Amino acid sequence: MLVMIICRMRILLVEDERKISAYLRRGLEEAGHEVDQAFTGPEALQLGSSLDHDAVVLDIMLPQLDGITVCSELRSRGSTASILMLTARDTVDDRVAGLDAGADDYLVKPFAMKELLARLRALARRTATTPRTTILSAGDLNMDLARHRVSRGGQPIDLSAKEFCILEYLLRNTGIVVTRMMITENVWDYDVFHQSNAVDVYIRNLRRKIDDDFEPKLIQTVRGIGYRLESPSEA
Repeated sequence: MLVMIICRMRILLVEDERKISAYLRRGLEEAGHEVDQAFTGPEALQLGSSLDHDAVVLDIMLPQLDGITVCSELRSRGSTASILMLTARDTVDDRVAGLDAGADDYLVKPFAMKELLARLRALARRTATTPRTTILSAGDLNMDLARHRVSRGGQPIDLSAKEFCILEYLLRNTGIVVTRMMITENVWDYDVFHQSNAVDVYIRNLRRKIDDDFEPKLIQTVRGIGYRLESPSEA
């Protein structure tokens, strides 16, 4: 099987059905990737926390711990690997739950191997163009990527996994106007959100948490275009 890849990735494959896992592993390895396998939620957490993976292909329905819990826990432990969720259920609530837990993309079973590989290539491109630093800040707002913590004025702020991802994107583009489409493609990479108000809802929640009780207000609306996070020194 001849497949174009961007780079060799180390992938954690988490799928409890052995035949499906074997098929996916074979396809990923034929595409040039290195694959570690886990078959339960606890195994996924152990491998995901102890080994450095570029991506995690994670089934939602797992024994002992479900994929949503595994995804959320990996993010809370500071994992920056791209996470692609797999599920047999195609409902908006299921997608939102996975994405809110920190997943980067979502793939519904059954799917073709070439689609899985294409999704992983897209995630690799996005990661390659987003340099990782440890601390991001704007004024008195600080984000610690390694510890997955956010604070403003020294006060800790509790964010959901998806709120954290959106704020990270805004901080990486401080002073730059970003459209809803840009936020969607860089944070979700999932078409359903192109036609919804999900971005506006999350921005509203972020404002409530990081702006309502503080001055100056950092998240600005650029009418008809999108949003800009403005550092006080640039305002």
